[in-house]
Amino acid sequence: MDRRIERPHAKRRTLIVRGVIGLAVVAAAVALWLLMPGANALTVDAAAIRTGEVTRAPFRDFVPLRAEVAPLRTVFVTAISGGQVAEMAASDGAIVVAGTPLARLSNPSLELDVASRSAEIVGQLSAISGQRLSVQSTRQDGARNLAEARNALSKARTLLAQKQVLFERGIITRAAIDPVREDVGYQQARVAALDRGTAEAGATLADQSSGIAATARQLRESLAMVRASLSALVLRAPVAGRLTAFTLQPGQTLKAGDPVGQIDSEGQWKLTADVDQFYLGRVRAGLGAAADIEGRSYPMTVIKILPQVTEGRFRIELGFRGAAPAGLNRGQTLDVRLVLGADRPAVVAPSGGWLDAGGTTAFVLDGDKKAVRRAIVTGRRNPDQVEIVSGLAPGERIVTTALGTYTPFQTLLIR
Repeated sequence: MDRRIERPHAKRRTLIVRGVIGLAVVAAAVALWLLMPGANALTVDAAAIRTGEVTRAPFRDFVPLRAEVAPLRTVFVTAISGGQVAEMAASDGAIVVAGTPLARLSNPSLELDVASRSAEIVGQLSAISGQRLSVQSTRQDGARNLAEARNALSKARTLLAQKQVLFERGIITRAAIDPVREDVGYQQARVAALDRGTAEAGATLADQSSGIAATARQLRESLAMVRASLSALVLRAPVAGRLTAFTLQPGQTLKAGDPVGQIDSEGQWKLTADVDQFYLGRVRAGLGAAADIEGRSYPMTVIKILPQVTEGRFRIELGFRGAAPAGLNRGQTLDVRLVLGADRPAVVAPSGGWLDAGGTTAFVLDGDKKAVRRAIVTGRRNPDQVEIVSGLAPGERIVTTALGTYTPFQTLLIR
């Protein structure tokens, strides 16, 4: 049979072609393996991430706040007694002084009760006056009786002296002088008895007088309180300032304890601001701050901390050092820098979304095409900087983009 005879050089060409194809396939597989990310790696677009450099620089320890202007002092006005609004004497927003009538209430049942109780107390005071007159009369009677006894003793002694002279001269007998001596003895005994009785009665009457005086004082205080309950129908400003939230209307009925309005200190202001709970352990009363008002910085001080955390924030109050600037209005918002400490050199990194993951890890760039996750410890923060306690060194660069989507990965391949 005829058969095809291949030329030697054609066979070599086939082998060479097949070898080249095999090498190309192997090279493509190796290249594909090198280009594919590992199990803990993620390929990201270089345009989708931001980076920043770790440096050694002064750390500016402050927190920017958005604060609201509020009155320095607010005193609430409440109805002491219930009643119906009969007359308005002030309007919302008015400037008032302490004691200014704001409104008058009408309460006929209270007025009748006050009149009845006042009459009762006045009657008791009249009875007390009668008791006081009785004590005074008793004291006067005792003093009069004692004075009469002493007068009788003095007369008896005078008569005895006269009789004694006549007896010694023999003009009268003993029978004439003995009755006089007996009378002197009787008057002496009488005076002594009245002295003792007057002293004992004086102590009793003194106690009785003190009791009467105390009772009278209590009755007068009760009468004043009863009448004051009637005067409470006139609502008055407890302090001077601007009357706000005063929305009473004629004919409106109030119960005792109902809020009526409030009085804000006029021209005296404070600022209130909400602070992230991250700073709760570092904020204390007395810290300094500065408020930016129309291009000028006004020094302030933290005067109160309200540590209750709501939605991740707590509230502080700041007072002006010195007089508050003119032109402030309640509810106005201002920019404030709360100074937590003096500037100190530290290793710092740029603030950014990467801190939202807690600031415990960072992707550190290894060249231009790769970033590796590293555990770090962060400290103080401000809007521009975060203090690096450990894990990063000056000169290193980190990814500052939010790390939320990179959480499962340890390496970023940057393309």
